[in-house]
Amino acid sequence: MSIDWPTLLPLVFAGLMGVAILLYVILDGFDLGIGILFAAADTDDKDTMIASIGPFWDANETWLVLAVGLLLVAFPIAHGVILTALYLPVFLLLVGLILRGVAFDFRAKVPIHRKHRWDRMFFIGSLLAALAQGYMLGIYVLGLQQGIAAMLFAALVALCLAAAYAAMGSAWLIYKAEGDLQQKAVFWLRRTLVFTAAGMAAVSAATPLASPRIFEKWFTLPEIVWLAPLPIAALGLFLWLWRMCVHLPGHEDEHSLKPFIVLSAIFALGFGGLAYSFYPYVVPDRMTIWEAAAATESLAVILIGTAFVLPIILGYTVYAYRVFGGKAGDLTYD
Repeated sequence: MSIDWPTLLPLVFAGLMGVAILLYVILDGFDLGIGILFAAADTDDKDTMIASIGPFWDANETWLVLAVGLLLVAFPIAHGVILTALYLPVFLLLVGLILRGVAFDFRAKVPIHRKHRWDRMFFIGSLLAALAQGYMLGIYVLGLQQGIAAMLFAALVALCLAAAYAAMGSAWLIYKAEGDLQQKAVFWLRRTLVFTAAGMAAVSAATPLASPRIFEKWFTLPEIVWLAPLPIAALGLFLWLWRMCVHLPGHEDEHSLKPFIVLSAIFALGFGGLAYSFYPYVVPDRMTIWEAAAATESLAVILIGTAFVLPIILGYTVYAYRVFGGKAGDLTYD
């Protein structure tokens, strides 16, 4: 039986792009969260916080480059439509990422009495990048609508996504830090979980209201039966993590990695719900995966390149996390 490549290849690239976005949100989410938590951290704690992300943060951002690259080469029409509608937040996202990258390196080189300035820049860059991503998500969920109501909703999602990243950063610190900083991370996690849950609830409520097609997909049989396990599982994980905070980090740090794993699972469930809702559209209710896809011959060539690049990125990521596992301790990153 022959393979229907014009149907299959766009689906393959949509799946690869989705995986890249999810991995970026989880992996770069925690180091953006570390930057946001700089606002609440003591001066003595910031070097340890930087050390906890130092070996990873460049590799984490590679997944964003891969996702945007796949969108550009595999779905060029959708790339133009989405980035045109989100031009300003994309610009602010790039400014934030550049600012935090510069601050990350400069804070390790300047005299001690000037380090606080770059700490502030690292916080501002991290917060700006997180808010820009949240705003883009809010507008995308509403089908790239513009207007006051859409902007207000996107602003709410932006704040909640920044809080979700702070929660990821807190969970990462529970795993990587020790002593007082670890206890502070537990406190920060409990506070930011409330806003994380609120953000997911807001997106979940707005998604079916923004599209009659999605509303029907959510609330008709048998589709509702297939979708129901996602929000139920997410709610159960939220409650479990909330209760777990009381016992963190546990005897001999036995539970220190669990908050990060649970939050990653919650993010994956939320992402899965969005993917289910918008499928088969890459531009909500405007353009399907196949309408936006490049020519089949072009996708075949791109797939060959991706088959070489993707294992390298995955291998480097796994290798880095294995080599630099364990506690950050009193190390500084310079």
